[in-house]
Amino acid sequence: MTSTITPRTPASPAALDLGPARELVCRECGATIPLAPEFACAQCFGPLEVDYEFGPVTRREIEDGPRSIWRYRSLLPVPADVASHPNTDPGMTRLLRADRLAEALGVRKLWVKDDTGNPTHSFKDRVVAVALAAARQLGFEVLACPSTGNLANAVAAAAARAGWESVVLIPASLERAKVLTTAVYDGALIAVNGNYDDVNRLATELACEHEDWAFVNVNVRPYYSEGSKTLGFEVAEQLGWRLPEQIVVPIASGSQLTKVDKGFREFGDLGLVEPSSYRVFGAQASGCSPVSTAYKADRDVVAPVRPDTIARSLAIGAPADGPYVLDTVRRTGGAIEDVTDAEVVEGIRLLARTEGVFAETAGGVTVATARKLLETGRLDPDAETVLLITGDGLKTLDAVQDEVGPSATVAPSAKAVREALGR
Repeated sequence: MTSTITPRTPASPAALDLGPARELVCRECGATIPLAPEFACAQCFGPLEVDYEFGPVTRREIEDGPRSIWRYRSLLPVPADVASHPNTDPGMTRLLRADRLAEALGVRKLWVKDDTGNPTHSFKDRVVAVALAAARQLGFEVLACPSTGNLANAVAAAAARAGWESVVLIPASLERAKVLTTAVYDGALIAVNGNYDDVNRLATELACEHEDWAFVNVNVRPYYSEGSKTLGFEVAEQLGWRLPEQIVVPIASGSQLTKVDKGFREFGDLGLVEPSSYRVFGAQASGCSPVSTAYKADRDVVAPVRPDTIARSLAIGAPADGPYVLDTVRRTGGAIEDVTDAEVVEGIRLLARTEGVFAETAGGVTVATARKLLETGRLDPDAETVLLITGDGLKTLDAVQDEVGPSATVAPSAKAVREALGR
């Protein structure tokens, strides 16, 4: 389709209402700048992050809030009235006690944080909702992104809900299901001949040329990434206002893992949970495992790779937050592991047959990695553990289509069914 994008003028810093957010700070050199649609430090080119001045926050205030991520609005870079604007209102997805999976893996107490229940069936609805709220304050009305699929769905849906235009860039090789579930919202969808890293470079170039487009994971990335904190917030709240002992998180750009950790730490600093030690573990597919490779080699630099894996939602060969993932995992005493495509498929099937949750390939990576970490003694089988399942298996049917199917094909008779079942 052809889409006409109307130029917009971003708001001045003085007009911003981003709640407790006060400024942007460089994660490398500590330099600060006023809140703005910026993502890189002008002094050292390090990534920028939102810095806050939190007021008092109570458990009761959060519990009385909306059944969405907006219950945490006082901890996010969004205005107090954020819930009154059209949004997809993601969050408060279920935390499942996964006893059958725990038995299969050999772990004492296991939980599955099932984010397949979000509006477009992945955790990306969280980050996009926060990015949209910030972009509205910054004066934008065009929502854009480069994506491996889940983000494309979330951006297209959120823009449609808000009455905004959208521009979504995807690799031309993206799974058909993710293409269709983005195109249905009727925004501008551009397929690019190249992998995600090629698409991301193109988006960065376009963000510089079109300053009126809010690329959620480029020029408004500092705000966007804060949405992942809500996964950490929800896990802690759903566990009865306490932190798990271990958590396994899939790694794409790495932002989700670092922000879940940030959410845990903020809850502790604010007295919403009793501060306690926890370990963060990272999961990658072997066909795109630059962070796992750096971790195993005890390096601080994450060398880019060219992805070759069925786990396309994690196929980012140059992960922006890779070094910060290494810092988080090492600080908390966790580890990073990677698994083969065959192990990914088995992870999907294991979760489905034990807990009735059909995850996309990223979920298969998480389950398979947890199993590998347990088998090698790095994940404590006696510690309470949470696995993050971040997307729905209906998006990656091609990963299992050759592995599953009818148990038998029979004549329309009860006898034929009994024979097929061996009864």
